[in-house]
Amino acid sequence: MIELKNVQKHLGVFHLKDINLAVEPGEYFVILGATGTGKTLILETIAGLYRPDGGSISHAGRDLQNVPPEERDIGFVYQDYALFPHLSVGENIGFGLKLRKQDTTEIRAKVEQIAGLFGIAHLLDRYPGTLSGGEQQRAAIARALMVEPRILLLDEPLSALDPRSKESFKRELKRVHQLLKPTVIHVTHDFSVALSLADRIALMHDGSIVQVGTPTEVFRRPCNRALAEFVGMENIYMGLADGADEVVLNEGLRVAASCGDRSGQVNLAVRPEDILLSYEELESSARNSFKGTVTEVALQGVLARVTVDVGVPLVSFVTTQSLEQQDLAAGAQVWATFKSSSVHVF
Repeated sequence: MIELKNVQKHLGVFHLKDINLAVEPGEYFVILGATGTGKTLILETIAGLYRPDGGSISHAGRDLQNVPPEERDIGFVYQDYALFPHLSVGENIGFGLKLRKQDTTEIRAKVEQIAGLFGIAHLLDRYPGTLSGGEQQRAAIARALMVEPRILLLDEPLSALDPRSKESFKRELKRVHQLLKPTVIHVTHDFSVALSLADRIALMHDGSIVQVGTPTEVFRRPCNRALAEFVGMENIYMGLADGADEVVLNEGLRVAASCGDRSGQVNLAVRPEDILLSYEELESSARNSFKGTVTEVALQGVLARVTVDVGVPLVSFVTTQSLEQQDLAAGAQVWATFKSSSVHVF
């Protein structure tokens, strides 16, 4: 396990605030947050590039406070790949083992093996400047894994890739992690990446870790309004909870929800993909069904973002195929339906 306890770091005007994390061996752990929240600084502090101003970092029970970066058994891949331009891909990947003075034949065999895992064995004699971004990223991660680090730190490794390359690389990262089982800490601002790869996610905001959980927990049950907006809840309202199974929104709409023991002023959120639209009221167990008027339709790739005024604006995501089949357009009268279990009250 790698564990951070109350880690603090001042860097100019920025401040990491009491970071507490425990990452299990072999876990794929994602730190998710907007740009400028301190994600990369956490990685650099774990790697030993910065010394914490307070708190402690340990790995397998060993305090890393006075351990230099090269002795921490950590691989680090930056967003810009940092490949040596004067070395071939094969020489880049084998660089760490060459520093350890391993036999040249053994190095070549290991380089070919890990390059094969990433599908770049045919590129070993090329130079980084001749590669695509995705190929450079594969080479950079292969280089980091060659020395068999117990921890692999990834700083936005997919951010520079086009959508098609990003999807392909996510699948490769997942496959290689399942094969090699390093402990991975991956920082990103892209929640689709986090959803695809993470065993657990830490949500970060303004230098602090504000929530840790499984992808389902953090995306469907964010702990505050700022995080709900960040993870794409979109439909967020204020209202009064009755301490049982209903929230009355400030606009007067009554929404069935599981409030637990909450009462009084609350926030309520519903993910757009949980709202079904239809011209006739659906016969279902869903307790929330409201009639309204479509006010906006916006295409977003294979999905369409449809806004329906039911007394409050409700945003639903539908496929473009469904949009065409239902002939949804501004001015249409439709029913918006969602289950009470889809409503998050916080």
